[in-house]
Amino acid sequence: MIFLSKSAQVISSLGVFLMPEIEFKISKFNFSTLQKIFQVSLSLKLIQNNMPFSSFGLSPALLKVLADQNYIQPYPIQKEAIPAILNRKDVLGIAQTGSGKTASYVLPILSNLQGNPGTKNRHAKVLVLVPTRELAVQVRDVFILFGSELPERIKTLAVFGGVSINPQMIGLQGVQILVATPGRLLELVDSKSVHLSEIDTLVLDEADKMLSLGFQEEMKRIFSLLPEKRQNLLFSATLSDKLSGINQIILHKPVVIKTEPEKENIDLIEQTGYLVTLEKKGPLLRYLIKKEEMKQVLIFTSSTFQADNVADKLCKNGIDAIAIHSKKSQGARTEALREFKTGELRVLVTTDLLARGIDIEFLPYVINYELPRSPKDYIHRIGRTGRAENPGEAISFVTPEDQHHFRIIQKKMGKWITMVDSANLDIMKHP
Repeated sequence: MIFLSKSAQVISSLGVFLMPEIEFKISKFNFSTLQKIFQVSLSLKLIQNNMPFSSFGLSPALLKVLADQNYIQPYPIQKEAIPAILNRKDVLGIAQTGSGKTASYVLPILSNLQGNPGTKNRHAKVLVLVPTRELAVQVRDVFILFGSELPERIKTLAVFGGVSINPQMIGLQGVQILVATPGRLLELVDSKSVHLSEIDTLVLDEADKMLSLGFQEEMKRIFSLLPEKRQNLLFSATLSDKLSGINQIILHKPVVIKTEPEKENIDLIEQTGYLVTLEKKGPLLRYLIKKEEMKQVLIFTSSTFQADNVADKLCKNGIDAIAIHSKKSQGARTEALREFKTGELRVLVTTDLLARGIDIEFLPYVINYELPRSPKDYIHRIGRTGRAENPGEAISFVTPEDQHHFRIIQKKMGKWITMVDSANLDIMKHP
């Protein structure tokens, strides 16, 4: 049975209902989509006997969902973080995007909530702070997915700016896990729609990004509203001076976990550079997509204007494409991501700003229509593919003006890339 308001939107790529205005339950029908996507069905007996996750002491319900989603081997950060969080210890995790960090805190938090007394209305037990709307939706989806088989229903809600606050105010009734961006959270606190005085667990996800986006003051105010006694979990891709200051304020004798990006992850990505003039980029892009019959292609541009321009030209040439960026509405961005993740949309064009919100385990293609400014951003872009031990392909368009910069990227990466001169290709064969 599903209980939803009429304004609820079916926007998750995983086939779950998001942002209801009243309490809801997820039916098994919603998750049949997941089973088709992953095509995995393992028995509970197999999980308990052969899955390393079973050694953590997670409940059979959580183990069943892990098996259904083909989670066979835990990532390094999961091996260390899950036991520590289950034991109510503070954790400082330094891990890159794609390292499995979200599941490393979602699973033990759900486990710890089982059997605990219900909270007062509008008093969440778990608060997850994230820097972007896209990441808020992504984290909320993971909580809903892994909690789908639990005997005790746990209500999770994501709140963020850029959309109407009223449905969020209504949805906060009975919430136990709240995923939020700092600004919108404080708006809801000021309107007395939610109270933070009974938070048991605080999670800062991508804390480095929050600090770089200027959320320091909001975060300090949020900290002042939380109870002193709580579990604190902080995850970041880097450990900066600013982040060290936050660590000292909120963490108490933390378990420190640092996972280095594995070189094999980059080696799984087949990288190719195409030498091309500025005016031939469009024809080359269409040639490659059509000739290779590419599907689920993620294209990076340097600006919102260019993202729109690339998507428009692809559509005019018979290639289904949508651009998402900060100037698009939240609804449009979420729907485009849903279509792309489920394979309904062939091409998604975006900018670096939204890269962290695009988390697809089996993404086959990434194309740098324009090179990023830094080698670090290049690694982050191509890291959207070749994840979870699945191979992927990364293509970069390199103009004569870009060649020196691209050599610097390769040198910093420690890997030299095969270059192809597009002048030798019959790119007008697939205009």
